[in-house]
Amino acid sequence: MPRRTRRTVVRVCAAALVLAASACGTPVDLDKNLQVVDASTDWADAGLTEDGQNKLVPFVQFKLKNASDQSPPVLQVNATFRPLKEEKEWGSRFQSVTGSEGLAAGATSPVITLRSDRGATGTDPRAVMMNSSYFVDARVQLSAKYGSAQWVRIAEYPVAHQFVN
Repeated sequence: MPRRTRRTVVRVCAAALVLAASACGTPVDLDKNLQVVDASTDWADAGLTEDGQNKLVPFVQFKLKNASDQSPPVLQVNATFRPLKEEKEWGSRFQSVTGSEGLAAGATSPVITLRSDRGATGTDPRAVMMNSSYFVDARVQLSAKYGSAQWVRIAEYPVAHQFVN
């Protein structure tokens, strides 16, 4: 390859690297720039178990607001449901919030609803189950990430002690 062609190839590659690096921008700190808004928690009817018991599961509804000046691409959220005073996991639910377009700077997502697949079961009517001595209250931890970044915990809430029909 002639010397002039090699220099041109090197310059084109260098320009491509600079362009790619500038397109990445600075990372968005989700802990500081992603806000959970309009959050609410409750227990929902999850039908009957295989053995005919009533089942209630905790859920959370919320929106995410991007308080940064960037649009983090491929934004995802995960809810982990746990007993209120224990660390064991009852269940978790994952959801993509955006695709490659990201959540625009200053924008708020549509309502996101995530519910556990595990919860409370019993033979009592659903409305009575929550007042039983065996009923265990729950909490939900929300984590988020975008692209290939690591998961960041963004909020935690106790699940309201009420049944939504």
